[in-house]
Amino acid sequence: MMENATNTSPATPSAPGERASGDSPILILVDDDAPLRRSLQRAMERRNFQVYTADSLKAGLNLAHSVKPDYAVIDLRLEDGSGIELVKRLRELHPKVRVVILTGYGNIATAVAAVKAGAADYLAKPADADDVINALLATGSSLPPPPANPMSADRVRWEHIQRVFEQCNRNVSETARRLNMHRRTLQRILNKRAPRE
Repeated sequence: MMENATNTSPATPSAPGERASGDSPILILVDDDAPLRRSLQRAMERRNFQVYTADSLKAGLNLAHSVKPDYAVIDLRLEDGSGIELVKRLRELHPKVRVVILTGYGNIATAVAAVKAGAADYLAKPADADDVINALLATGSSLPPPPANPMSADRVRWEHIQRVFEQCNRNVSETARRLNMHRRTLQRILNKRAPRE
């Protein structure tokens, strides 16, 4: 499903493509989490982006062909496929588009792969609109400012363990071997809830 919205807010962020100074930059937002998508859409419209949204990889690919975006915010894991495919397609069609990937738990290393595929940065979900703006508008080789609430070291460790566990088809023994960790220690970690951000 695709939706689009136009806004009339006065302040205009700088866009990477060639655009008349009075025009709002175009943003594609693709996420199958409807509440988060709507919340981010409203926040970005308030910051004078013209936002087009989609809730699936297929709808996002359709948008990529029908809209010429300056920016894109894409969920890494969509119900019908990987956001990495959309990143690659967007970069082929619109080389100047600046893409930020949103990633949930267990997807940090995959998000790094998305950056290699052409995304400018990645953010852990749920993403704050200000963090998204900072990542989208960062220029050159400079990194955006750190997020207001970055993940703790414990959470980053937990995310990494969860990812390796999934890659090992949830086999505890194989995961423990690959992480060079005692099996019982790993089981204790897997049985606990995720650490607070």
